[in-house]
Amino acid sequence: MNVLVLHGPNLNLLGQREPDIYGKTTLGEIDSQLTKRAKELGMTVRCIQSNHEGVLIDALHDAIGWADGILINPGGFTHTSVALRDAIAATGIPTVEVHLSNVAARESFRRRSITAGVCAGQISGFGAHSYQLGLIGLKEVVGSRKSEENR
Repeated sequence: MNVLVLHGPNLNLLGQREPDIYGKTTLGEIDSQLTKRAKELGMTVRCIQSNHEGVLIDALHDAIGWADGILINPGGFTHTSVALRDAIAATGIPTVEVHLSNVAARESFRRRSITAGVCAGQISGFGAHSYQLGLIGLKEVVGSRKSEENR
């Protein structure tokens, strides 16, 4: 199973940006942990981070044909990007949205996700571990989908 992992804007600053909210784990450490966990689960991940909406959309389009699942932390685009939402929907690839912080306990504008509605699920509030929980959830979603297709 091949998984595209997308990290949105400002996530390149993890470990130094507001560590009381986002933790001290760096993006490189998250990617390394994900790669290791994916291997244990029989999966392969390709990790991409960008601060640019168009780059994330291009990565989603490029995933068509090779990715079985998508794990995405849209960052601030979660609350603002109809274009990113439409790109997720257009891929037809099962997607899980993840967030480091508990977005439901934060500012009111962060409580609304434009992108979650086209995702199989959303995991938030577990810090860097949210990504691994999302990977496990994605494996279940993709596995169930493949089982249904084989019936």
